[in-house]
Formats: sequence, C-alpha cells, structure tokens
Amino acid sequence: MPEENDNRSPVALEQRGMSPDQRMFSPSAARNLAPILAVLKRVLPTHGVVLEIGCGTGEHAVCFAEAMPNLTWQPSDPDADARASTSSWIKFSGLNNVLAPLEIDVCSRLWGVEQTAPFDAIVSINMVHIAPWAASLGLFAGAGRLLRTGGLLVLYGPFMRDGTHNAPSNAAFDASLKERNPSWGVRDIADLERVGEASRLSLREAIEMPANNLSVVFSCDSA
Repeated sequence: MPEENDNRSPVALEQRGMSPDQRMFSPSAARNLAPILAVLKRVLPTHGVVLEIGCGTGEHAVCFAEAMPNLTWQPSDPDADARASTSSWIKFSGLNNVLAPLEIDVCSRLWGVEQTAPFDAIVSINMVHIAPWAASLGLFAGAGRLLRTGGLLVLYGPFMRDGTHNAPSNAAFDASLKERNPSWGVRDIADLERVGEASRLSLREAIEMPANNLSVVFSCDSA
C-alpha cells in the first residue's frame, strides 16, 4: 500500500501558456480532451451534476460542458491560479452550464459542497499520481459520501494493474515521480479497489486510452 505521509498539493508537470485574460493552456489537455470526452459521453448520465476534482486550467470543464449541455459541470481545484484560469475559460466560453470553480481539498473531511450533494458523477483527471496517497483516500471517501447511489467516480491517468505497469514508459514515469516526491506515484487499480470497498465504490470498468493511460470507472453502490 502506498505511503500517506505527505500533504503537499498536486502540481502541474508541464509548461503552460497563458493568454492576457489569465486563461492557461495545457498541452496534455489538448492531447487528451477528445479521448476522455468519448468515454464520458458513453458512461455519464445525459442529465445531472458533475463535480470535477482538480480541474487544472479549466479547458476540460468548458469542453465537456459544451459537448454535454444537459449536464451541469462544477469544477474545483485547490490551486488559486488554476481556479483563475478556469473562471476565465468559463467567461470566454459563454456557457451557462459550468459553475464557478470551487476550492476543494480532498483530504478535508468536508468539501463545502455537501448542501448541493448528491452528485451524479465525480471526475478527476491526472490527479492521483501527482498527489500524496492521502489524496486518493480522501477522494474515495468524499465520493462515497457525496455520490448518489449509482453515481460514478471517473479517474483518468496512468495506472498499474496488480503491481505491473502496462508499459516501460509508465514505469519510468513512476520512478521520475517518486524521485520528485516520494509520496507521489502511479497508483495500482487493485489498491484503489480496496479503498473503494470502504466507501461503497466498486470497480465498473477500466478503459484503455491513448499513450498507455486508462479511464477507470467506479460505481457507487447502495448503502
């Protein structure tokens, strides 16, 4: 089981451009928008409210909200610059189904959205491997509290399966993450399944994605 002794916040692992109105541009978001959207359009309900944890630049939020207009998208990020970028993207897009970004620390017992729960889905993209294990624990605990029965927790990023990387490049990436911060690292789906059991979340499917990534979908079971 991974270590859980570091509470440093998630960070970006790439250089990002910025427009004069504070919209940040993520190269990785530009690459993965289309394949992630294809998965979300298949697995998410047609109507409802989706909470995004770790929205980053906000590009995903506005893209997904535009493509799925009957969903209300609630972005969140612990980083003030990310929230500023997301707010600028929302203003630039003119969409009315994306809410103002919230500051959520998944390691906190309360996220500040309890009054608007339950959510139909929670989405977290490229977060759990660049955050301490405590963030994964908090994410699953929060999802178990805040998702409706049948609601989905959707993760995207690199993952191991039963202790094995699915590509040498992911093993090298995992090593580089741990060199940067020993509490980071590519998470094992088996570990996440065990964590999910304590929060009534069961693995529904793991979907192969480009560049050796996976979309991992958990479903919230009845209490």
